[in-house]
Amino acid sequence: MKKIGFLSFGHWTPSPQSQTRTAGDTLLQSIDLAVAAEELGADGAYFRVHHFARQLASPFPLLAAVGAKTRRIEIGTAVIDMRYENPLYMAEDAGAADLISGGRLQLGISRGSPEQVIDGYRYFGYAPADGESDADMGRRHTEVFLDVLRGEGFAEPNPRPMFPNPAGLLRLEPHSEGLRERIWWGSSSNATSIWAAKLGMNLQSSTLKTDESGKPFHIQQAEQIRIYREAWKEAGHAREPRVSVSRSIFALMNDMDRAYFGASGNSQDQIGNIDPQTQAIFGRSYAAEPDRLIAQLKQDEAIAEADTLLLTVPNQLGVDYNAHVIESILKHVAPALGWR
Repeated sequence: MKKIGFLSFGHWTPSPQSQTRTAGDTLLQSIDLAVAAEELGADGAYFRVHHFARQLASPFPLLAAVGAKTRRIEIGTAVIDMRYENPLYMAEDAGAADLISGGRLQLGISRGSPEQVIDGYRYFGYAPADGESDADMGRRHTEVFLDVLRGEGFAEPNPRPMFPNPAGLLRLEPHSEGLRERIWWGSSSNATSIWAAKLGMNLQSSTLKTDESGKPFHIQQAEQIRIYREAWKEAGHAREPRVSVSRSIFALMNDMDRAYFGASGNSQDQIGNIDPQTQAIFGRSYAAEPDRLIAQLKQDEAIAEADTLLLTVPNQLGVDYNAHVIESILKHVAPALGWR
């Protein structure tokens, strides 16, 4: 069995070809798609966070709304850029969203990717310390966030508070028990996978990875997952970690599917640069009739290694079509691969 969810970037544009022409369209349709995915038997509704873009940004109002409208499906992010975050305020938001959902939050975080503006985190009031890179700052914010999620008191209480305090140092409220074990790190390199394992975070690996060996994408990603699990074991954590990978996968069931994605069946891994110093490998998309798709997916080593698969969805095509995309995989592909 494998958990299968969707991942939406939440694009919107005023183009007449788009079903999401405003930010409001994207937010409301994200909620509707999560409800539809739960009804179809999917396991997760995940959302990408980008700032200064016509995409989903502040995630916690959306996560709370999805949590209130659903009952079973996991609700998550993939990922929140920690360079932009106040880790204490984020812990309060995350605790509230998790309690609203009944403990279903699966929060993916990361040091971030290239953004729409130069050093966008500075507009949010954050700057790396002397001798620190922006990636270092993101990881520092992460360590503070993880620490306060433990729920231990750290703040000196006012001797004359407005309301009575419990004894001892105070923690952030609301605190959601168990959320600390449901934090995921979005990693593009083997080194940060090891770092995430040591800190006891689950692993998210996307369709982009730092090219560290020149091997095909899915093989490099599978190696990353195995390296992460070995580091987890060496760290001595008591629980088993979770690992997700994301993929663009489309079962061609009708003429509309073929019109939208038929050409994607010929895609291959690509090499590019996400910044002047970093060469990355971008994984291929999958698009084919179910039988052929099943045969192709059997060869993907990283999907086989992961316990969770996130299907990237074309959210601008609307709720009904995206529900069809998800249902096609769940009904016509997943059973033959042993995922259902």
